[in-house]
Amino acid sequence: MAMGIILAGGYSSRAKSNKMVLKYKNIEIIRHAIISMQDYCSKIIVVTGYYHDDTLNVVKDFQKVKVVRNANYSQGMFSSVKVGVKEVNDDFFITPGDYPLIMKSTYEKVLNAKGIMRVPTFNNHRGHPLFISKELIKSLLSEPDDSNLKIFRNKHQITNVETSDSGILKDIDTVNDYIKLKTERKED
Repeated sequence: MAMGIILAGGYSSRAKSNKMVLKYKNIEIIRHAIISMQDYCSKIIVVTGYYHDDTLNVVKDFQKVKVVRNANYSQGMFSSVKVGVKEVNDDFFITPGDYPLIMKSTYEKVLNAKGIMRVPTFNNHRGHPLFISKELIKSLLSEPDDSNLKIFRNKHQITNVETSDSGILKDIDTVNDYIKLKTERKED
């Protein structure tokens, strides 16, 4: 097992509302992210920010979930990454909370692969979740605050793990993305 980090600290400005609590198949988007991840993680850190209370209310009943608020969420996603990483002490998955279609089998496949950093791919396109070995925690935390996960990822050897999961590429950024999501079918 690994640990998990789900990023849910942003403004959701392009979606014009808290996209984490929008529903897909009568379940909030962030709950889908947790449900897909939970069987492969001993603990899941949900990093909130702007919509802390709304998101906390939706996820507080999960036993493995710890909610941590990033007080500096206005500084961008990488500040939330660092807040989440400070809470882990083992290998971990990290994904934005607006990827509700990631299949459980993707977590299993990435977890069972080899390498200090692993990324699922679909048709040779990299997606989420990113798997990071615990030996990289110190290096990630010392990364400059104006960096991002992609910059950090590209400094290390990456193992691509090919999957049949198109959900690794499908995030919800806009109202149109959400409308399109409602017609998608989640596998697993």
